[in-house]
Amino acid sequence: MQRVQKLTPCLWFDDQAEEAAKFYCSIFDHSKITATTHYGHAGFEFHGRPEGSVMTVSFELDGQSFTGLNGGPMFKFSEAISFQVNCQTQDEVDHFWGALSAGGVPQAQQCGWLKDKFGMSWQVVPVQLMDMMKDPDTHKSQRAMEAMLQMKKLDIAALKRAFDGES
Repeated sequence: MQRVQKLTPCLWFDDQAEEAAKFYCSIFDHSKITATTHYGHAGFEFHGRPEGSVMTVSFELDGQSFTGLNGGPMFKFSEAISFQVNCQTQDEVDHFWGALSAGGVPQAQQCGWLKDKFGMSWQVVPVQLMDMMKDPDTHKSQRAMEAMLQMKKLDIAALKRAFDGES
């Protein structure tokens, strides 16, 4: 029997679920589209979607299951929900920031947050920052916080210098 993940985020798109799933799968390792469903004639009076058009796309990003739903223009993404990408190195930060921000909204880039071209909010965060924020020396953690607040894409070396009191 196939194991079913208990919690699967469902992302509501107007009609870009398949495009978004392919985009996200191209960015994250160990990712794939696992299923696609299509609208039929049944329920047309409710969904208004052409028969045969994509209804849902199930996909995995680094093993995490998601569903993309083409539900129409009624709902939009907001910053109230975001996905956090935990990065071990600056190369990872650079990769995910560059890929996810491509075609997105530059005005939405602040403190490691960005919006992608579909309007989804992401946080590209080096794990080192979380360690700095948890440090019992509040002077150090506050210096790192002040440095982070001046950044768009997070810079691990600059955060470390601030944390250590070197900048």
